[in-house]
Amino acid sequence: MKARLSETPRVVLIYGLLGLSGFFGPPLVGVMVPAYRDAAMLLLIAYAALILSFLGGARWGLAVARPSPSPLTVSLAMLPTLFALGLVMLPADMRLWQVGGLIGGLALQWLWDIRAKGVPAWYPALRTVLSGGAIAGLIAGGLFLSP
Repeated sequence: MKARLSETPRVVLIYGLLGLSGFFGPPLVGVMVPAYRDAAMLLLIAYAALILSFLGGARWGLAVARPSPSPLTVSLAMLPTLFALGLVMLPADMRLWQVGGLIGGLALQWLWDIRAKGVPAWYPALRTVLSGGAIAGLIAGGLFLSP
């Protein structure tokens, strides 16, 4: 996997890794400034939902770029956005359910992404690193930001 990750275009790898700051920044801020813990948790959940939606959009774009898009794949690519929206709409007393749901959604998206057809050889390795980082950040948020 390392050899394939090293083939990732530099700009893609840099922006991907920088994107992990949205998963690790809120838990860090919440620990350093306890008065911002609730806001940090909300930010973490919103960011994770946006990323999950983004990943679904990437799969949607891949599907519709084909000469004959699969209606099933196009439909499935919409699910991460709808799932993330549903989680964001849960009440504040369900923050840990939101975090758990986002972890599950990102894990399922990762499983789908590493089996994707028509992507560069480095893509599964990149998705593994980024999904693992995102899930780790959400776990940290659940541990350090929940009441």
